[in-house]
Amino acid sequence: MRIGGAVGLDPKQVKWVRVRVGILACLFVPAFGAMLLRAVKLQLVEGPKMRQMAQEQYLDEAEIAPRRGVIYDRTGAPLAASVDVDSISCDPSALTPADLAHLAKAVELPAKELARKLAHSRRFGWVKRGASANEVAAVQKLALPGIAFVKEPRRFYPQRALAANVLGFAGVDGRGLEGVELAYDRVLRGQPQSIDIIKDAQRRSVFSQGTVDPDGLSGARVELTLDRGIQHIAEQAVAHVVEKSRPAGVIAVVMEPTTGELLALASYPTFNPNDPAKSSEAARRDRAVTDAFEPGSTFKAFSIAAALEEHAVKPTDTIFAENGRYAIGNRAIHDHEKLGNLTVTQVLQKSSNIGATKIAEKLGRDKLYAYYKAFGFGEKTGIGLPGEVRGSIPFPRADIRLATESFGQGLTANAIQLATGYAAIANHGLLMRPFVVRKVVDPDGTVLESHGPEPVRQVVSAQTAAEMTAMLETVVQKDGTAPKAAMDDYQVAGKTGTAQKADPETGGYSADRRTASFIGFVPAEAPRLVIAVFIDEPQGDKYGGQVAAPAFKEIAEGALPQLGVPPRHREPLELAAAPTQADPAPDVAEDDEPAETLVAGADQAKVPNLVGLGARDALKMLAQAELLPAIQGSGLAVSQTPAAGAVVPRGTQVAVKLDLNH
Repeated sequence: MRIGGAVGLDPKQVKWVRVRVGILACLFVPAFGAMLLRAVKLQLVEGPKMRQMAQEQYLDEAEIAPRRGVIYDRTGAPLAASVDVDSISCDPSALTPADLAHLAKAVELPAKELARKLAHSRRFGWVKRGASANEVAAVQKLALPGIAFVKEPRRFYPQRALAANVLGFAGVDGRGLEGVELAYDRVLRGQPQSIDIIKDAQRRSVFSQGTVDPDGLSGARVELTLDRGIQHIAEQAVAHVVEKSRPAGVIAVVMEPTTGELLALASYPTFNPNDPAKSSEAARRDRAVTDAFEPGSTFKAFSIAAALEEHAVKPTDTIFAENGRYAIGNRAIHDHEKLGNLTVTQVLQKSSNIGATKIAEKLGRDKLYAYYKAFGFGEKTGIGLPGEVRGSIPFPRADIRLATESFGQGLTANAIQLATGYAAIANHGLLMRPFVVRKVVDPDGTVLESHGPEPVRQVVSAQTAAEMTAMLETVVQKDGTAPKAAMDDYQVAGKTGTAQKADPETGGYSADRRTASFIGFVPAEAPRLVIAVFIDEPQGDKYGGQVAAPAFKEIAEGALPQLGVPPRHREPLELAAAPTQADPAPDVAEDDEPAETLVAGADQAKVPNLVGLGARDALKMLAQAELLPAIQGSGLAVSQTPAAGAVVPRGTQVAVKLDLNH
């Protein structure tokens, strides 16, 4: 009998089997459905999260620190580079207090300081970054758990303290903190890169995934205008000043006047950027750009140049210096000695405050202020170094203010501004923008930034600049204030300054605290260097001609040969107009006075022969004949108009063309 398609089965058994199958189906279907839903949820809903959790167990990310770009001087010598050093890290949770004590001793840190550093760290903390080889060896010998060693780039300054105040320094985290390191930190630092590290079950690195672009790990290189050799010469001269005068501070600036390039910037006090923690903030300051001070008599060059340019005075005009005291209202201006009648040239040569005051009165307050601004004072130079100050040039509304500003008191400037102003005189009246960074180049060769000579404005004419050069040359003569700046092989033009420092307690000026200075350029006939030396509160001799002028000479004597500037052995000034083989000797009168200086009539003069002379000697000859110069070019005179021997009215302008090739 067939029941339900089955043979020989009891109907009751069949029914019971069906019931059990149904029960099992009722049990398995929901369970399977739940499993299916869970699988769907894990795969589609929670899948990304689960994959992330898995990756966190076997993948880790390591950041590769970039290597800072190298800073070079103009010759390609490295001034700042990076080297790999060991940094020590730890897992604080794996260390006992006793372990921490041993670890602190190994890295030469107080135990309390190390504990404080790691107090807020759970699984990772720095023990010491940039550890020495001895410290690494000592820690390895301890064999403590949770210790790791990481290679990191550390900034290294191979020239030690050379140009330290310009370069600045970088911290242990590779970020620039002062100087060029700070100003160009973004490009020097480079960009850190990350790679994936595969770890095993015990969190040990097995291998890494991916590669790192070497160029991406390096910052851009920075090329400076500084010359390592000239910088060393300047720093040696500063050290000699410190040894002799025990000052509070010293600044030396060396500049190329025709381009605005800074060849040296030396400061005292200074520091070793390899170990900046051992220095004070004052020692790390780049005083050439961050310090503004009253310049004193070096400023007379600018007030007198302005007066010459505006034809308010001529170099041969006479100024009465009031025998040393000149009353202005209820105040009085004094000179360092009793002086009587002076030419404008002698006002500069003997540094008469009263003479400068009277010249400024002839010029007028509006024009004086305008020329000071035109020379770049009261505005940042744009040199690009951190902390540059503008200085202060108040408008001279009061008569006494006009007087004091004419000789550099009651206003402030920084060392770069002053050197740049003298460079304009040396550069035929053309002001150039100073710069210290020539080029910034990416690792792939892309030039990110480039600087070159940048004219700012023509402040005074070439004629005025030539007249000022001749006048500044008299300052270093025997009767001037700076014979100690004179050189045997090169002609020097420059000016001294000895400025009383303001006394904040009295509101006036200190009786014994001064800033002594000398700014000059050399060779005067074709300037290659402007050198400015400023000495803050020298002890003993306090005058610029005594303490700053010798430092100028020391720097010039060392730097000019390095630049390949040949010495020019000049004849004494009295023989400067002696005839050469190319020029026939002039007729000489019976009293042996050169014929070209004789008066041809009551209001007439004979034009002297200027061909073959330098600018200084040509200006002297024209001044003797009471003729006005119009100098063009530099070097020696190759032509003149009117011609030599011509009889012309006094005050006639004589055009003189100079050429370096003659």
